[in-house]
Amino acid sequence: MSSTQASAKPQADTTPASSLDAFYKSSLRVLRHLLRNPMTLAGLLVAVLLIVVATFAPWIATHDPVVQNLANALQAPGAAHWFGTDEYGRDIFSRLVYGSRITLYIITLVTVIVGPIGLFIGTVSGYYGGIVDTVFMRITDISISFPSLVLALAFIAALGPGLEHAVVAIALTSWPPIARLARAETLSLRKADFVVAVELQGASSTRIILRHIVPMCLSSVIIRLTMNMAGIILTAAALGFLGLGAQAPLPEWGAMISTGRRYMLECWWLVAVPGAAIMLVSLAFNLLGDGLRDILDPRSE
Repeated sequence: MSSTQASAKPQADTTPASSLDAFYKSSLRVLRHLLRNPMTLAGLLVAVLLIVVATFAPWIATHDPVVQNLANALQAPGAAHWFGTDEYGRDIFSRLVYGSRITLYIITLVTVIVGPIGLFIGTVSGYYGGIVDTVFMRITDISISFPSLVLALAFIAALGPGLEHAVVAIALTSWPPIARLARAETLSLRKADFVVAVELQGASSTRIILRHIVPMCLSSVIIRLTMNMAGIILTAAALGFLGLGAQAPLPEWGAMISTGRRYMLECWWLVAVPGAAIMLVSLAFNLLGDGLRDILDPRSE
């Protein structure tokens, strides 16, 4: 084939429009796979429901979640109070609805903090190796060696109780698995042909990591982050139960269980309703993570 013919060969379309079209098609493919799996679809619906309830909480709640009415204390579920009331006469349903905002707030902030930190440490450690890898991985190993709740309690003891401090404590205990995963992915890509080719072209290490390594690790990291959300919810609820997370009168689900446990034998709804919410949302994110793994990780097929 002549050089003229070779130069006339059509090139791949790399315009922004083509990239947007590829992203649209990829999103449709993921959505189709999610809809085909009933369990994954159930997890997705619960996650979407959590977002909707948290967003429209003022319009969904039937009562003010913090206003006390001792005349209505410890009422059983009924027409006036769908999920009953607590020991201060506050509506459990309304507190559950507003508590979804706190849960979503914690999940979002922890994920936004943990994702970039774990991805940065893992890719840098895996790509450079040597002393960089040794230092980063020893720090990671030390963090992983402690149970996440115990480590979170240690950070809370240093920072003090509170919702923001709970977010920081959970984030500081959640990044090591992400870093481990990103490092493993980077080690498998570091000597790949396309990475070697980019290195031979003179690309800097920063450019290689950001433009070529990180995008290849994203799918695995997204899956891990989704599955981590269940652990984040449980850790946040545990901190709230111990009085170290969101403080009264905020309607955090773990704190609701803590205050209601004194009356749980006579008034089961005080702990059953927030406990069921924690279990349902945690299970939903686990199911959603399993579905995303089947779709985004080709090695699972």
